[in-house]
Amino acid sequence: MANQKLCKHSRYPIPQFSLQYQAKKLQKKIAKILIKAGPKALETTPSLLSNLDSHVTNLILLNPSLPPNRCLTFFNFLRRHQFLFCHKPDLRAHIILIARLFQARKFAEMKNVLTWILMDKNLLCSVLDLFYLIDNGFHEPEFVEIMCDMLFRVYADNNMFEEGLRVFDYMVNNELKIDIRSCIVYMLALQRCDKMLMCLGFFKKMVKYKVDITVYSLTIVVNGLCKKGMVKTAEDLMIEMSGKGIKPNVVTYNTLLNSYIKRMNVEQVDEMLRLMEMDKIVYNAATYTLLIDWYGSSGQIDEAEKMFEEMHERGVGVDIHVYTTMISWQCKLGNMKRAFVLFDELTERGLLANVHTFGALIDGVCKSGKMDAAEMLVNEMQCQGLDVNQVIFNTLINGYSKKGMIDEALRVQDVMEMKGFENDIYTYNTIASGFCKLGRLEEAKRCLFTMVEKGVNPNAVSFTTLIDIYCKEGNFVEAERLFQEMEKKGETPNIVSYNTLMDGYGKKGKLKEAYRLKDEMETRGMTADIYTYTSLIHGECIFGKIEKALNLFNEMRQKGLVINVVAYTVIISGLSKEGRLEEAFRLYDEMKEAGLTPDDRVYTSLVANL
Repeated sequence: MANQKLCKHSRYPIPQFSLQYQAKKLQKKIAKILIKAGPKALETTPSLLSNLDSHVTNLILLNPSLPPNRCLTFFNFLRRHQFLFCHKPDLRAHIILIARLFQARKFAEMKNVLTWILMDKNLLCSVLDLFYLIDNGFHEPEFVEIMCDMLFRVYADNNMFEEGLRVFDYMVNNELKIDIRSCIVYMLALQRCDKMLMCLGFFKKMVKYKVDITVYSLTIVVNGLCKKGMVKTAEDLMIEMSGKGIKPNVVTYNTLLNSYIKRMNVEQVDEMLRLMEMDKIVYNAATYTLLIDWYGSSGQIDEAEKMFEEMHERGVGVDIHVYTTMISWQCKLGNMKRAFVLFDELTERGLLANVHTFGALIDGVCKSGKMDAAEMLVNEMQCQGLDVNQVIFNTLINGYSKKGMIDEALRVQDVMEMKGFENDIYTYNTIASGFCKLGRLEEAKRCLFTMVEKGVNPNAVSFTTLIDIYCKEGNFVEAERLFQEMEKKGETPNIVSYNTLMDGYGKKGKLKEAYRLKDEMETRGMTADIYTYTSLIHGECIFGKIEKALNLFNEMRQKGLVINVVAYTVIISGLSKEGRLEEAFRLYDEMKEAGLTPDDRVYTSLVANL
């Protein structure tokens, strides 16, 4: 009875050979229908499908008369119409289909079937299960190699990295050829999932097993490590691989250069440039753009100009991004004439200015107080079909507010709202600050209260503005309350916040509270700056404590702080008020020698006491 099977409708055993005969007969019938009419015709013969099982399905797929494309359509039919029969294609059926597709060189379809295996919870299997089926069913070396390579990629695509690594090890142990492109797919997937230590380990494994490493695969790892903040590890890897004959290219160097520039690491930026020179790496457009930005941020605008000219001389494509970077730095340094020369030049070269280009120029003219020029640039921008974004609206609002043209700032705010932009924290802070400068304190408060009502959380600037308002109103209870509330709201008071409250206390003669704040600030690791000292000196001078003021002034010098016009004005006024004109005039001369221009308050103070 061991080789026999009982029929469920009969008491008599059916011989095993008879079952096999029936299975072969059934698969031939179904194969014939598939070849002639395709799987849809099977729907009209449900009796055939009712007897279909895994064995018959596998026989159909193995039938050499059935073309691979028919095998695939039959397989899809089975997956879609499970309700017609009691089984789905099993793991072996999937592998058979993959082999048939391989014979027809249908690699994309092979990959799809492999993905179905991984995605089907009913086919849960280990990598070892797959290897067992491959080893015991297929001996064609090319098929095994391509199958494993494809499986490696499918695991990478689905972020199944441990399984992918087992496939890699299997291929190494069985001396199968490993495609570097598959390794790159795997490394990129690891990088996307922020698994850079695993990516680095895999790369070292590639090196160990002598996979055909390229500079491209090296750069992928270097880039990922840099993004993770492991810049020194990335640099060490680059140098190590260079010693093994994998020379870094300009993209590899640019990746490291960019990371060190972001960290403002002058020493390492210089080191990268030295190594590039040693390796005779020719700068590309990306390198020049990085260096122009680097020199601009370091205030070395001449070096930035030098890089810019070198790009032109070498014929490296100077695109709108490079021009925008140059214009932006010139604007930040107040070199508006040069910025507009560059703007005209890019137009002459047939480049189209973008929103960022116009934004940089508008910001520059606003900071220069030339609001007419800013409006002209906005009009030109719109004529070129570019929409004004929220950053530019806020830039205009800030420009008008600083000029004391608060009504114009409010007009721009209205236009911004009509364009569908919502006021952000920057908008509210700017307008509140503009009201404060004009002494319109109630309107400034109302602006900030409206901001909170609209659901915009105040930041350190908002709190500091309100503290300043309450100090000017003499409401120190509310100013101190807000100062304490900042931290409860997650906004740590910064040096400006401390200086604002300190200045308020100083002007009202509350010097004990002012010095308490200075001590607290320094305890928290903040260093007193020129504004801290000026606030305290002002407070001491107002109440005639000139000696204490002079001690603070000298302490400021000893700390190496650069004394500005305001600090000189405060101490000169204090000395003049006390009749110590000789000392006042000495500081007046010193101020002029330092290249500072005295303002009306200095002259008024000196003349009044003469």
